[in-house]
Amino acid sequence: MAGPNLDPIQSPTLSDAQWERLTSAAEPRDVAAGEYVFRSGERDYPMILVATGEVEVVRDALVWADEEILATVGPGSIVGELGLLNGQAAFLSARVAEAGRMYFLPRSQLRRIMNEDDELCDIILHALWARRESLRRGSAAWTLKFLGRDGSSEFLALRRFAERIDLIHAAHAVTDHEVLKAEASGKTLQFTADDLPVAFIQGEPLVRATPGMVADRLGLSYQGQADEVVDLVVIGGGPAGLAAAIYGASEGLETVLLDAVAPGGQAAATSRIENFLGFPFGVSGGDLIGQATLQALKFGVRVYAPCEAIALDQHGDDLDVTLADGRRIRTRSTIVTSGASYRRLQLDRWEDFERAGIYYAATPLELRQVAESPVVVVGGANSAGQAALYLAANGCDVNLVVRGDNLSFRMSSYLVDRLLEDPRVHVHTQSHVVGLDGDRSLRKVAIDSVGEVDARGLFCFIGADPATSWLPDLDRDHDGFVRTGTDITVQSLTRWQEMGREPLPFETSLPRIFAAGDVRRGSMKRVAAAVGEGSSAVASVHRALAG
Repeated sequence: MAGPNLDPIQSPTLSDAQWERLTSAAEPRDVAAGEYVFRSGERDYPMILVATGEVEVVRDALVWADEEILATVGPGSIVGELGLLNGQAAFLSARVAEAGRMYFLPRSQLRRIMNEDDELCDIILHALWARRESLRRGSAAWTLKFLGRDGSSEFLALRRFAERIDLIHAAHAVTDHEVLKAEASGKTLQFTADDLPVAFIQGEPLVRATPGMVADRLGLSYQGQADEVVDLVVIGGGPAGLAAAIYGASEGLETVLLDAVAPGGQAAATSRIENFLGFPFGVSGGDLIGQATLQALKFGVRVYAPCEAIALDQHGDDLDVTLADGRRIRTRSTIVTSGASYRRLQLDRWEDFERAGIYYAATPLELRQVAESPVVVVGGANSAGQAALYLAANGCDVNLVVRGDNLSFRMSSYLVDRLLEDPRVHVHTQSHVVGLDGDRSLRKVAIDSVGEVDARGLFCFIGADPATSWLPDLDRDHDGFVRTGTDITVQSLTRWQEMGREPLPFETSLPRIFAAGDVRRGSMKRVAAAVGEGSSAVASVHRALAG
């Protein structure tokens, strides 16, 4: 059944048996030329299996550009996008170029096939992933375009969200003096500085856009069914949360993953992880999280972001997770992997420069903001050392400010050796940042041991506080970390006597609520340890649900 296909919409070559397995779950239809089999912006659209005829994959007309046919595919092809697996709205349209017979495979049936047929699952996943990667190079990215002031935290938040959630997009930074217009096809759109940032979604402008607003329009916010009860909600999309969600879904639990920003947590902000098992040449946090998120989609995890949980309550035999927008998710169990929030230095104008020069991550996105300029990195642990080396390797002159008198106290020896050998890194121990200066953006940083230095960016890696203030009913230590298993206090254990059992490993002071990763008291604060905790917590979830 396989036929010729044109880049960039490659389709896999399917055997007759594989094609039969796919089409047996789909609805056959005869379609006419010019008919759309799905449109951009459509949610819960089907995957299209082309038996005869041809389909054009179209980037629809935008205010500033006419439509563009990205590819034409023929018999034996599949038509769909990676976002289909997660219920995301379609970015592109699919239009019949030549009449024929085609099969419409609903998302529910596609998910069933992928759960039951490992061979087809791998073929489809690889094809959809490769398709998304190929589309990054063309005008498909214009279907989601951001316009914002260069260096603004709101504009950066949109770009970080899109990159972390792996959305095809484009971004254009403007200065205060530029005329903000988009002109094409006789239409003119004009914006003021107060309208920034603007998100163009399928060509329609969304002013003062936030990641949450964009997620709602793209179908990435939680859209539960009435009376729905899922097996497991994982709250937090860092390494622990992703591992928990992947193991839960792969073992048959209907699993929802929530993150207040986007999957990745602090690991996504790590420029290079050198000691993660299986990566002898290191791996960036972004690459590791990207592959893990793809794996979550493979097993049917429903990923929603940005989606912030603000309360967790017992509701009879179930649990209610309340979201910031007021919606609720009912679940049989929960794993809290909400991680920690970044600490800030108590300095004048800190909040001013958070919008233009202060960063809590060192990834390619932040690197583009400082562009071979001098920077300051604050912190004495591995994350600070990795950031300093990454920035130095990309042309930045780095002042590394460490409060302690010995780099080796909290930093791995391989990092210490490389930092001391790098001519672009200047290490200042027993030092503190004491001042910030600049006009609209950061220009200078004062260090008590050396005075004022030029700095286009300050990268802050001084630790984080557990994100647990929204969980007042759980037993926590004086720093806010959640107690689990045998670490739960005697006072909290009394409530377990009626149940006739003790808390399971990773179980908190409340039954069927578990915690893993950085949020848990006693955790190692390492990516590998977080992955182990997240996956191990799922074993306890199974035991709790079975009981």
